[in-house]
Amino acid sequence: MSELSITFRDLGLSDAMLKALEKKGYGWPTTIQAEAIPHFMQWRDVIAKAPTGTGKTFAFGIPMIEHIDPASDAVQGLILAPTRELAIQIGDELRGLLTYYQNIRVAVLYGGAGIGGQIRQLERRPQIVVATPGRLMDHYNRKTVRLDKIQTVVLDEADRMLDMGFFKDVTRIIDKVKNRKNLGLFSATISQEVMTVSWMYQRDEVEITVEPRQEDRPDIDQFSLTVSPLAKAEATLRLIRTQCFERVIIFCNTKHMCQRLCDEFQRTGLDCDCIHGDIRQSQREKTMLRFRQGKLPVLIATDVASRGIDVDDVDCVINFDIPDENEYFVHRVGRTGRAKRKGVAWSIIGNFPEKAKLDEICKFCKFSIQPMVFGEDGNLTKEDVKPTPPPQKRRRFR
Repeated sequence: MSELSITFRDLGLSDAMLKALEKKGYGWPTTIQAEAIPHFMQWRDVIAKAPTGTGKTFAFGIPMIEHIDPASDAVQGLILAPTRELAIQIGDELRGLLTYYQNIRVAVLYGGAGIGGQIRQLERRPQIVVATPGRLMDHYNRKTVRLDKIQTVVLDEADRMLDMGFFKDVTRIIDKVKNRKNLGLFSATISQEVMTVSWMYQRDEVEITVEPRQEDRPDIDQFSLTVSPLAKAEATLRLIRTQCFERVIIFCNTKHMCQRLCDEFQRTGLDCDCIHGDIRQSQREKTMLRFRQGKLPVLIATDVASRGIDVDDVDCVINFDIPDENEYFVHRVGRTGRAKRKGVAWSIIGNFPEKAKLDEICKFCKFSIQPMVFGEDGNLTKEDVKPTPPPQKRRRFR
C-alpha cells in the first residue's frame, strides 16, 4: 500500500484525531501507519518490522487512542519501551494527539525518577500507560496500577527491549493482562526473542514488513575524517565550528568519554551538554527539553541514553567513536535526515581498528562514506584515496 495513495481520513479516524493530525501538519500516513492502523482498529495482533524514523509510534498510538473509552477510568492501553527516554518521547507524542479529545489521560512510568510523582499520575486514572518494564512491575507490586482492564499491549523497539534483559519482566506483564484483545510488536529488526514472544502470545497475527524504499531512506551525506587519536576532540570541535551546524548529536561509546568530551568542549566555550547513564534523570530531561526546543545546539550522548531521541531537525550526527555493533551505527546515523530534510553524518577515525570497523559497517550496511581531510588552507577537501594495487605474482624459484 503506497503511503501517497491513502489519507488519514480514508482510515476511518474520528474528527478529533483528524483535527489533531492536521494541526501537527500530517496529511498522509507513512507506509507503516497505512498498513498497521486498519489491523489495530480491528483488534488484530500485529508484528511489524520497519526502519527507524518511519512513524511507528503513530502506527500504534493512533488506534490505541481511538479505542479508548473516556468514560472509564481504567487503564485500557499499555505501551512498553526499553528506556525512560523513549517512554517520555512516546508519552509526549500521544499527548500531542489528544488536543481535541476530552478526558483521556496518559501516564509515563520509568526508573531513575521519584516514584511519588508517578503515583500521583496514576491517581488521576490514566487510560493509557507508557512504561519501562521494570518500573511497571514496581508499581504493580505496590498495587498502584491495575492491568486487568487493559485491551491493547504494545512493545515498542521490542528487539532492543528483549535484548536488554527484559524478557522475564515482559512476559510476566503480558501474563497479567488477562483481558487483552490484541498485542503489537514493533521493531527495527525481528530477533529470535521477538519471534518467541509472538509465538507465545499472538494469535492469527498480521505480519508487516516495511523495507526502506528510496523515498523512505533518509537523505544523508556521510563523510569520514581521519586524524591522530589525540586530535579527535580538536578535529570534532573544528568540524562543528567550520560547518555552521545548527543542531548536532555526537555519539560516544562510553559514559566516561561522553562526559570527558562534554567537559572539554564546554571549557572552549561551546554550548553543549551530555546525557548518559550516570547523570540524574531530572537533569537528562532538562537537557533533552533544551535540545528539542532548539536551545541547545550540541548534544553528546551514549547509545543507550540516546534511544529516546526523536528530533526531526538534527542536521548533523558525529560518530566520535565508531560503535562495536553495525546496528548502533545505523540507529545513530538515522537521527539525521528525517522528515524529508537533508542530513549529514561524520565519523571520526583515530586509529586503524576504527577504520577497519567503519569499512566493515560500510560493507554490511551498503553505505557510501566519502573520506575527507582538512587542507592546508583549513578547508575540508576530499581525501586522495589511492586504490589498492593488485597483488604481485610471486616469483617461483627452482
